[in-house]
Amino acid sequence: MEDAARHFRLGDVEAYRISFALSNCVWDAVMCWNYLAQNTVGSQFIRAVDSVSANLAEGFGRYGKKDKIKFYRIARGSLMEALDWNEKAKVRQLLTIEQYTHIFTQLQLLPKSINTLIKYTNTSLKE
Repeated sequence: MEDAARHFRLGDVEAYRISFALSNCVWDAVMCWNYLAQNTVGSQFIRAVDSVSANLAEGFGRYGKKDKIKFYRIARGSLMEALDWNEKAKVRQLLTIEQYTHIFTQLQLLPKSINTLIKYTNTSLKE
């Protein structure tokens, strides 16, 4: 297991891959909005989605188990915020139904994936 862990890379983490791709998808959508929408909902939406992959990356780069898990939990909180902004963008008709559905579907994959990462970290690493 130690040899496998040594070769485990951030790009191998499913939650990171999904959230990174999603952050670019949200960025592309928001870039088409008017200034008011970008400056209010858009900037917060981008920050929340970006925070998911950024906190997963930061946790991955930490040495201690508790440190890693702390950042993975922060990522989970940012995920919940991103779900809220996605709903607001839908209600305010800033996203097409296709954009909304894609973002929502991807966000729904992340809780299980992040929880799996937390469980893996908890069982695989020493204190």
